[in-house]
Amino acid sequence: MGRVDYIDDDNAPSINSVVPSVVAVVSDPDNRILVIHKTDNNKWALPGGGHEFGESIRDTVVREVFEETGYNVDVDEVTGLYTNPRHVMAYDDGEVRQQFSISFLAHVTGGSPKTSNESDAVEWVTRDELARRNVHPSMLQRIDDALAFKGSVAIR
Repeated sequence: MGRVDYIDDDNAPSINSVVPSVVAVVSDPDNRILVIHKTDNNKWALPGGGHEFGESIRDTVVREVFEETGYNVDVDEVTGLYTNPRHVMAYDDGEVRQQFSISFLAHVTGGSPKTSNESDAVEWVTRDELARRNVHPSMLQRIDDALAFKGSVAIR
């Protein structure tokens, strides 16, 4: 399913859905960040996705990171809450979703890189390298907030 992201765009379609979702900022000892190349919008992003019935939000983070990257993680901190009503995602099936994302710091506990039907590449990159790639500004905001995290959760 394809997706178009709109942010601060007066021509964006009307919202008809809100789905709580998560992203994980996972870094390695070399200060590289785990990212995926998304198949739905052709952009680089943090691993993450929608919260499902019957799971804790921690379980959502662990499941989504594993599904999209092949890595097992443990969750460390919440770094941000993102609910900007001017950031919407329009899907091919007619859903137009308002952003509702919780960002977490997490660390790898095992696994190895693998792609999925949602990701066709899994890489470790520096923040500078990421700036030269096709990344939605909302992802860069989450990464920057997480890298600057000092105990206060960003609310945007």
